[in-house]
Amino acid sequence: MTQSPAAPQPPHLPVVVEREGAVATVRLNRPEAMNSLDSPTKEALLAALTEVAADPTVRCVVLTGSGRAFCVGQDLKEHIRLQQSDDPSLWETVPKHYNPIVELLTTMNKPVVAAVNGVAAGAGAAFAMAADFRVMVDTAGFNLAFAGIALSCDSGSSWSLQRLVGPARAKELLLLPRTVPADECLSLGLVTRVVAAADLDAAVLELATTLADGPTLAYGSIRQAVAFAAGHGLGESLEREGEYMALTGASADHKAAVAAFLAKEKPVFTGE
Repeated sequence: MTQSPAAPQPPHLPVVVEREGAVATVRLNRPEAMNSLDSPTKEALLAALTEVAADPTVRCVVLTGSGRAFCVGQDLKEHIRLQQSDDPSLWETVPKHYNPIVELLTTMNKPVVAAVNGVAAGAGAAFAMAADFRVMVDTAGFNLAFAGIALSCDSGSSWSLQRLVGPARAKELLLLPRTVPADECLSLGLVTRVVAAADLDAAVLELATTLADGPTLAYGSIRQAVAFAAGHGLGESLEREGEYMALTGASADHKAAVAAFLAKEKPVFTGE
């Protein structure tokens, strides 16, 4: 099912949602601040992700940024202002904003692609790592910057980073933060693919469209199974796999795939 393009949104919004067929792109839109995360931006990002996660016409979500940065994490100007006024919202933002944002990126029942158009630091890097695929421009990089300002890590970076590179390398990148360039990100397994800036949009659209045309329920079930198995034993993971196998085995997409196999045709999936 294809949804008509949404009406153009005012450029001043801190987060915009762009749709192309079954692909929804959630774009951080504070290029003048390198897409840093002040309170309105976090609220808007959480609302946008909640919307696209619940929308059955959206079968793949892309997260990206406007301008020269993907997202440099917390807006430090706001952080300093709240710290100086001893505002309790300074630390409430982790459970109120960062945690639910990462949970949505990690667990929504459809694939997520991070189009890393520039530097991704702190929570911005963690958001990208919560996606299933990360396509990065060759001038970008990741920086797990938390310790640089004497803070612990957040936004799921303690969970996702070690699953990508292993505990030892994760602690190295967190304790001794630096900007890891794109080619090293690729060799470490932090990103899926590195492309020239001019090729980013086309590469991401090709990948996202392929995913959006696929068996969405199966993709979501695989995401859930992998996330569950990361924190549970074999027996529990096998039991959960069985539940997802029963769910997807009864789906219209599975029936279509079997029929296409027997007819020696390419299956057409509806996501159901």
